[in-house]
Amino acid sequence: MQVSIRQVIKDYIGGGWGKESPDRDHFVPAFVIRGTDLDAVQSGNASVVPFRYHKESNARSRTLTPGDIVFEVSGGSKDQPVGRSLLLDVERLRRFKSAVIPASFCKKIRPDHEVVHARFLLAHFQLAWSDRRIVQWQVQSTGISNFNFEAFLDDFLIELPPLPVQQRIAGILSAYDELIENSHRRIKILEAMAHALYREWFISFRFPGHEGHPFVASSLGEIPKGWEVRTLPECVHINPRVTVPREGQKPFVPMGCLSNGLMLITDIESREGNSGAKFQNGDTLFARITPCLENGKTGFVQFLPDARAVAFGSTEFIVLRSHDLTPEYVYCLARSDEFRGVAIKSMSGATGRQRVQERCFDDIQLAQPPSEVLDQFSMAVAPSFRLIYKLHLQIENLRRTRDLLLPRLLSGQINVEVA
Repeated sequence: MQVSIRQVIKDYIGGGWGKESPDRDHFVPAFVIRGTDLDAVQSGNASVVPFRYHKESNARSRTLTPGDIVFEVSGGSKDQPVGRSLLLDVERLRRFKSAVIPASFCKKIRPDHEVVHARFLLAHFQLAWSDRRIVQWQVQSTGISNFNFEAFLDDFLIELPPLPVQQRIAGILSAYDELIENSHRRIKILEAMAHALYREWFISFRFPGHEGHPFVASSLGEIPKGWEVRTLPECVHINPRVTVPREGQKPFVPMGCLSNGLMLITDIESREGNSGAKFQNGDTLFARITPCLENGKTGFVQFLPDARAVAFGSTEFIVLRSHDLTPEYVYCLARSDEFRGVAIKSMSGATGRQRVQERCFDDIQLAQPPSEVLDQFSMAVAPSFRLIYKLHLQIENLRRTRDLLLPRLLSGQINVEVA
């Protein structure tokens, strides 16, 4: 039986938080999920969601509960259509310490759970977005894509099998979702452990054998004896020369391939030419432009087949390569608050297009450890870096498998038996 979306939902409401007020006695705290946050929240990165104080009536009417769907209705582009969606489940809501409401560019959809399973309905939204059927309700306005949501509710038809069949299909898809989310959590833990070890050894100087190790005065303050104060360009190659042939297809990394807050580089393209940043395995890609730098876009290259392979990418990358350090150290350094703070302060240019000035790196000093300490650090964290990449590949494989199953499950091509 085919039904419209309007027939299977209880209600929907637009997002938005109204004007934030300093008079917090009459306002309530809440997180706001924007369309740009949907992918991050889906993968477990709730830290990107902004926190504000809102009118109580506003927050109460818009607060999301388990089983609600956040649906993006504005802000897309030609390459990234409007219509991304996210199901808020119990586990996902537990990551927030307060109410969660959708932003003004999103809708809160509450399914009628007596006739449709929320994960089954979400699957239809996700399929329509991935195969781009969703663009027929997209309206271009002043460079921003909006969405004819009312028409979508009436015109988007879905096959609605009995609820037990929907529940079975939802269970199959949720099993893939859980495996993907578990891998994302492991990636976040591994990355956090590497950064914590970096700070412990090279910022707090609690490296193996530090007990009783003598310290000496330096321009950086007290540092371990035997460690040498050096500027960044003395021990890190900045935009090293790499030859990339113009002819033939090669891996290309746009800015959008970098994750916010993680080393992952995803959705790598293949292009001809050689214009842009050039890099190899072990290099760190550091976003030079606002707001990408502030958002934490810094990637670690390890997707190429061997040490001689080369790739190129956005002109807005600064490539950092170890000279007298190690690749893992350089990546953790580029992620550190101290390093990023210097880069952000150096930014100049027109509003909204400010860029890091490379000469700022001349002023960065660090206490270079002896080679044996660096080697110990790499031996400790390099396996985590490799496991992060392996988990990323597993996630990609799980997504491909799930996305291949999705249209077959929803169309009934795969028979779902219900006990």
